Amino acid sequence: MQEMIVIFLIVLLLFGAKKIPELARGVGKGMGEFKKAKTEFEREIKEGEKQGEKDWDESTKAVEKSDPKD
Repeated sequence: MQEMIVIFLIVLLLFGAKKIPELARGVGKGMGEFKKAKTEFEREIKEGEKQGEKDWDESTKAVEKSDPKD
């Protein structure tokens, strides 16, 4: 907890009281964009996984039809 106070005081000295809200908004926007990109990336990975499973199933069915086991 003391470390947080020291960091806050250093930021206050470096940037001044007027800049802190602006910096906080910038950090908030950055975190929002990061979360949005993370969600989009996860969605694309899941979509690719589903497509890969579909392609795999189609290819194994094609092989089974072309080479029946008697």
